[in-house]
Amino acid sequence: MTTLEEIRAALPEYARDLRLNLGSVLTPSGAPGLSERQIWGVALAAAIAARHVRFAHQIEALSAAHLSPVERQAARAAAAIMGMNNIYYRFLHLVEDDEYGKLPARLRMSVIGNPGIAKADFELLSLAVSAINGCGSCVASHERQVRGHGLEREAVQSAVRIAATVHAVARVLEGAGAESARGTARAA
Repeated sequence: MTTLEEIRAALPEYARDLRLNLGSVLTPSGAPGLSERQIWGVALAAAIAARHVRFAHQIEALSAAHLSPVERQAARAAAAIMGMNNIYYRFLHLVEDDEYGKLPARLRMSVIGNPGIAKADFELLSLAVSAINGCGSCVASHERQVRGHGLEREAVQSAVRIAATVHAVARVLEGAGAESARGTARAA
C-alpha cells in the first residue's frame, strides 16, 4: 500500500505547496471543525471526483484506516450522484430560462435521502464534490444543508480546502504521469 508520504514525494518540486498542503489538510489540526472520519470521507469523495483512478485508489486504501466500508461506499455514492446532479443543476443555473427549473428532473437521486451515513456527513461529501465540479447552485444548497445540521463555517471551509488540495494533487499527478510517459516515448 502507498503511504501519504509516498504520494507527497511523487509530487514534482513545482507543486511543493500542494505537497505541504496535502500533509496538512488531512489532519485534525489542518482541518478544524472536522473529525478524522469526515476528513477522510471528504478526501475520498474528492479523489474519486478528481478522476485520477490510481490516486483515488491510493486515497481509498489510506482511508480504510479511518472509514468503515459503509462510509467508503457513501463517499463513492456522493461522487457518483454529484457527478450527475452537478451537470444537471449547473445547466438549470446557466441556461437563463426559468421554465426548465419548473420541469421535473426525472432523475433518480434516492441515495441523497438514504445515504447510509449521517445526513450531515453525506451533505459535506456532496458539498466537496460539488465544489470540484463547479456547480454553484449545488454548492450553495449543500452548504445550507451542512450548516443546518450544525456544522460551523470553519468545518465547511476545511472540507473545501481538502477538496481543493486533493483535486489539485490529482491533476498534478496526472500531468506528471503524462510528462513521464512522453519522456519515455521520446527515449525509445
